[in-house]
Amino acid sequence: MSVHPKAVAAQALHRFGLGPRAGTIAAIASDPRGALRAELQRPGVGLVANADLLSASQAATAAFNFRQQRQAREIAMRQEAEERAATAGAGSDAGMAMEPKPDDAAAANAAAAQQPPEPDLPVQIFRKEVKARLDTAMAAELGYVERLVWFWSNHFCISADVTQSMAGGFEREAIRPHVLGRFADMLHAVESHPAMLFYLDNTRSIGPKSVAGLIGRTGLNENLAREILELHTLGVRSVYDQADVTSFAKVLTGWTLIPAAGNPAHGNEFVFNPRLHEPGPQRVVGKVYDQPDVEQGRAVLADLARHPATAAHVARKLARHFVADDPPGALVERLSARFLDTDGDLKEIAKLLIEAPETWEAPPTKLKRPSEWLISIWRALGVVPEPRRALEAQAYLGERLWRPPAPKGFADDKAAWIDGLAQRLDIANRVAERVAPTTEPEALLETALGPLASAETRQTVARAESRQQALTLVLMAPEFQRR
Repeated sequence: MSVHPKAVAAQALHRFGLGPRAGTIAAIASDPRGALRAELQRPGVGLVANADLLSASQAATAAFNFRQQRQAREIAMRQEAEERAATAGAGSDAGMAMEPKPDDAAAANAAAAQQPPEPDLPVQIFRKEVKARLDTAMAAELGYVERLVWFWSNHFCISADVTQSMAGGFEREAIRPHVLGRFADMLHAVESHPAMLFYLDNTRSIGPKSVAGLIGRTGLNENLAREILELHTLGVRSVYDQADVTSFAKVLTGWTLIPAAGNPAHGNEFVFNPRLHEPGPQRVVGKVYDQPDVEQGRAVLADLARHPATAAHVARKLARHFVADDPPGALVERLSARFLDTDGDLKEIAKLLIEAPETWEAPPTKLKRPSEWLISIWRALGVVPEPRRALEAQAYLGERLWRPPAPKGFADDKAAWIDGLAQRLDIANRVAERVAPTTEPEALLETALGPLASAETRQTVARAESRQQALTLVLMAPEFQRR
């Protein structure tokens, strides 16, 4: 039985992309796979070109300076208040103290109340990054590369709860330039990025026998080394043990940041500080590394990037993300083999996902994560969300942007999100209420699902008691929730 070309196109947009926009199902119906492959070849795809955005290091330094200046002003104000009180006290002793006029005090309080609150610069920086990310997702023709960016950003996650000002810059600088490049290059960019070093406490890791360690008797922090082995490369319960974690942590000592307080031009940039580095060779996953200084860490990362366990770990995560919570074993094996055969060429792996029959034959059982569901709503409606509202919606659904609950990122299976369907209904109803005056339910159904909409879904929408209810039913349809 042949499948309608538009049904394949709609499947491609939901399973691989960010959901259809008006007209995109028809636009790619003649060759959905070709359209996905073409997006991988587009120059500059996946990058964010916005001159108004600061680098992660610049943003962190600007936030540091903002907090320092605010703290200094607060100290100065306290000092002035103390000086006035002391002066008033001296005047009272001399019989010269004067009570402020009640009218003057009231006028001063009223003027202060009318002053807008001081803008919080880190929040402004963060919201600019959110807007840039949303604009990129909304503008994407299909969204396959953007989905890959989101996948890798969650795989190599940091938390804005720890480093708010650097969260957007981390994704733009460490993920996007390498999303169709080599895994080894992305791995090095991620692990040497200031946001990752700060998030996983490597700035506080000092080799016990380093110069700083011997003088200060400070110690090792294993967080970064452990998460690289367990989450970013080899995978949990694979080929490493605790001794490897400790040795790798020693290798990574000295990977730190330039302090912002002492270097306004280059504060919060990556620097290798040999004073903190544990000297001597280290054995990691069965191999001894005796390279000097920063090259020792680079050598370990290069080998981890090419390890068969890394290939298997990455392959399974990609297949689980795009195809099924329990992905086909044959697909995982082919992805792993392609990873090893191409030296971790992520574009070739992305092509294989498009080519593999399993990715098209698997039933649509993957429940979209909240971020994926929300962006598919906004794209189908052609509504660009305001950054603050978008952040609130994601937080309400349990997926706060760039704020995963742990270093392993947000969960990528149905069990983690199925209990949030009641909250999705609430969001869908609110959206439907806002767009009801200008949006026809039937038109939205065709834009968002087209041939994917079942007869039952069409009948349910048609029987709705109001336009708002019909729109809500489209956004809550099983075919729209899953991919």
